[in-house]
Amino acid sequence: MLLDTYGRIATDLRVSLTDRCNLRCTYCMPEEGLSWLAKPELLTDDEIVRLVDIAVTRLGVTEVRFTGGEPLLRPGLVGIVERCAALRPRPKLSLTTNGIGLERTAAALRDAGLDRVNVSLDTTDPAVFERITRRRRHGDVLRGLAAAKAAGLTPVKVNAVLMPGLNDTEAPGLLAWAMAHGYELRFIEQMPLDAQHGWQRAEMITAGDILASLRTRFTLTPEETERRGSAPAERWLVDGGPHRVGVIASVTRPFCRACDRTRLTADGQVRTCLFATEESDLRGALRSGAGDEEIAARWRAAMWGKKAGSGLDDPESFEQPSRPMSAIGG
Repeated sequence: MLLDTYGRIATDLRVSLTDRCNLRCTYCMPEEGLSWLAKPELLTDDEIVRLVDIAVTRLGVTEVRFTGGEPLLRPGLVGIVERCAALRPRPKLSLTTNGIGLERTAAALRDAGLDRVNVSLDTTDPAVFERITRRRRHGDVLRGLAAAKAAGLTPVKVNAVLMPGLNDTEAPGLLAWAMAHGYELRFIEQMPLDAQHGWQRAEMITAGDILASLRTRFTLTPEETERRGSAPAERWLVDGGPHRVGVIASVTRPFCRACDRTRLTADGQVRTCLFATEESDLRGALRSGAGDEEIAARWRAAMWGKKAGSGLDDPESFEQPSRPMSAIGG
């Protein structure tokens, strides 16, 4: 198992398949984009599947989430999903995506063994979408969401980040839209993972702000605490149910004590936390001929050194990771 010194056991693996993305969201990267990883630095399809196999069969991982950058840009995605779905014990498989390209791939991903998707969408307004993402792809995302639902990749979860001066008044409208379409909406506090290091704590829209805005239109009833488990989102029943809304308050209400995640970057580095400033190299071990047990031992050692928390609760000493969200995987 992947145990740390605080007694937490990591059973949820996030696998970044690429650092590339076809959007340029203002809270993630600059308009001109970034210097992408060279292809030889990226894990191959075989290397990804092997590491997932080790995580599942030797280290107790039960859930695998494929992320990016934008994972739909990975040419071998469907094959990777199919091979991971064939592992025994079979892990639960999900995907976090911006939804562009999901319209044409949702059915294939379902057939390969994907269980569900999370789609990022911060607004119902195409003009605001263009301002946030610097791309005119709002319709593509909506069609991707519909395709995921039609394919049975449910529950289809929608992740939204609110930004001051852009979409900060949209929380009630986003929730009404999500409920009308049968999607489960989750708001995520903007985190200090932008490549340009422009994040300002004083300017962010907090969980408290989001909930106050939602309560101008809806009655929110907290879901039982025990149902949350290690999930990052606090959830509320909307107007008595059955619809729910979640808020992931990574900055103002850290949930580190219940964290059950381990992360693998697209170039084969283990990260114990989104906000970690150190990484452990598995790609080098793979390519030098290390056996599965040696790689598993390296992974265990990395997790044993996991810190108690993200450090976000101490603004004076917090050090923003050098790698942005696109290179880490959400």
